[in-house]
Amino acid sequence: MVWFSVLDIILPVPLSEKLTNFSKVIDFVQQHEYANPQDLLLKKHRYPDIPVQEAALQIQARQKAKNKLPSWFSIPTICYPSLLSLEQCSSESTALFKAQLLSGHILVDLTGGMGVDTAAFSKQFAQVFYIEQNPELCEVTQYNFEQLGITNVQHISATSETWLSSFSQHVDWIYIDPARRNDAGGKVVRLQDCVPDILGLKDILFGKASHLLLKASPMLDIDLAINELKNVVKVYVVAVENEVKELLFHLVKAFNGEPEIETVNLNKSGSTVSLFQFYRSHEGNSEVSFTLPQTYLYEPNAAVLKAGAFRCIASTFSLNKLHSNSHLYTSESLHTDFPGRIFKIMAVCKLDKKELQSFLPDGKANISVRNFPMSVEDIRKKTGIRDGGEQYLFATTDCQNRKIILVCQKIEAIQK
Repeated sequence: MVWFSVLDIILPVPLSEKLTNFSKVIDFVQQHEYANPQDLLLKKHRYPDIPVQEAALQIQARQKAKNKLPSWFSIPTICYPSLLSLEQCSSESTALFKAQLLSGHILVDLTGGMGVDTAAFSKQFAQVFYIEQNPELCEVTQYNFEQLGITNVQHISATSETWLSSFSQHVDWIYIDPARRNDAGGKVVRLQDCVPDILGLKDILFGKASHLLLKASPMLDIDLAINELKNVVKVYVVAVENEVKELLFHLVKAFNGEPEIETVNLNKSGSTVSLFQFYRSHEGNSEVSFTLPQTYLYEPNAAVLKAGAFRCIASTFSLNKLHSNSHLYTSESLHTDFPGRIFKIMAVCKLDKKELQSFLPDGKANISVRNFPMSVEDIRKKTGIRDGGEQYLFATTDCQNRKIILVCQKIEAIQK
């Protein structure tokens, strides 16, 4: 049997009605901020003068926005267009990161959406154009910007193509975050499947702007995108707390060289925790040595792995790989600026229950699998090791193709 929540079944309030009765909704939401939205919907007969359906949506949206958009959450009068808009928008941390990359007088956000990126850009530019094809979403975003105190953004409801055909100014930057859903609502990844089609519009965009910044799916093949887009000056692989959230491509019409790839791991506030830059040619030319486990174990963060910096990360930090397919590194020296987690190797074992338990007095460990024929769950079943504790086990394959377990302790001062 498939279970649905009440919020899954009830249709969202049309955007055109959102702002009409929103003052009532605001008061109700503040009084019931920590209530269960589904319970409120089931009891909506108790509140005949309140649009409970909309209030429940706003409560749930605020609960999601608390971590994703903390400064928006701090303003109780913000109106959230829909849960889908909130799901699809940039987090505040990635929006702030993007904004600090750009500067100039005029920027155009060609795919405005909920406006989180636009709001961040407004702090870096004298004038910002927000373009959104949905007129009701455009209206809600304009209302929200008033609540945020943003006054240098002009809101325009039009398709990207229509607006570009009528706009005659030259601007410093155009930012594009194409919709990554098809007509059936399914997610798409390839650039040519997104709307607007950046590949088809690129020449027109370069006629309007000196710089283009494209946001793409974290699932996109970076090298394929570089080859398709051309003119890519730099690629940013952006992760938040070790989860890759987006790829950014900076394009300049006159550029025909090799793009730099920068991997960034942010915390939730948008501060950079670690950064690593390289060129693909450097990756191809880097020499890598393979050794048995040494004193320290290095695990690259998710952004480095997505970027494919498998060889140059080793050469840059003078590390050795455990195996060509493991993407785990080792050395006798401690490199505290490594972009990832660092562990001290306490022991190297076989997958033997008795031997492993001798290193785990509380019977607990955090287990990771890298290039190993068993899953974490299978290892736990075989050894009886419970999740948690201060010990870390890495099940992997060494340079002699032996299946090994590394018993490690994390160096707590290092959270890159």
